Amino acid sequence: MFTYKQEFKYLANGCSFVDLHYTFLLGVSTISKIVRVVCCAIWSVLRSECIPEPDKEKWKSIAKKFETRANFPNCIGAVDGKHVRIVHPLNSMHINYKGYSSIVLMAVADADYRFVYANIGAYGKDCDSNVFQKCQLWRSIVNGTMDIPEDKCLPGSQDQKIPYYLVGDEAFGLHKHLLKPYGGHSLTIKKRIFNYRLSRARRYVECTFGILSNKWRIFHRAINLDPDFATDIVKACVVLHNFVRDRDGFETEDMLSITGLESDPGNSPGEMRRNQATASAKNVRDVLSNYFMTEDGLVPWQFSKI
Repeated sequence: MFTYKQEFKYLANGCSFVDLHYTFLLGVSTISKIVRVVCCAIWSVLRSECIPEPDKEKWKSIAKKFETRANFPNCIGAVDGKHVRIVHPLNSMHINYKGYSSIVLMAVADADYRFVYANIGAYGKDCDSNVFQKCQLWRSIVNGTMDIPEDKCLPGSQDQKIPYYLVGDEAFGLHKHLLKPYGGHSLTIKKRIFNYRLSRARRYVECTFGILSNKWRIFHRAINLDPDFATDIVKACVVLHNFVRDRDGFETEDMLSITGLESDPGNSPGEMRRNQATASAKNVRDVLSNYFMTEDGLVPWQFSKI
């Protein structure tokens, strides 16, 4: 009999419906319907519990952990997009810059390797910046309807208050609530240190994607289903990822060895997006880069990492 346990086995092992057909002697179409119903139920029932919309106190808690673990103050999450490979006809909207078909998992992760927010199902051809700009989370932040804490001074400093912000790579546009690295090659030491410090915070979302893929090995192969069905599967895995993280009790300061991210991941040229930044956004980045050179803001090893 095909049960919920076998459903989780399908997600965790990455086996195909044909494999399950021979194992449980059920029709492929029957198994397909069961898997989709269960995935939709997981998302519908557990989403509000496992990925609740953060309030002001939750944002502060997230920022405190980024400050403690990544030495990056006022950070309320690391944002990035993951291309989930699917098997789909050529010449479609799902073909990404790497040349294969995919749907986009756009996510914000905290310092506990949990998803704070996830938007799933965008076309693979869309760049990360465009996908994120259309997300409800980002619209709420820009419109001022998201319950983000008030601007706060940096630890040990009373000079200037700066806003809380997300951190991302160069694929995103610079904003006072979204910081990215300084671009270019001939950077000053101060800017290179800022980029290193930002990469330490940004890697949490990369590690979260790595944990997700290794826990639910359906991501280890192209999902041979239509994009809507694949989206339902990814939604279920995202919810289950947080469900497991909340209950497995696994704590670590650094999971780079598990996910294979030994250094700061680079950005693909096809994903680079040079958006003109506002003066206020540039000011936040400059304030932080100056702060990281002060006694209150530096970490002892930063000069050996650039």
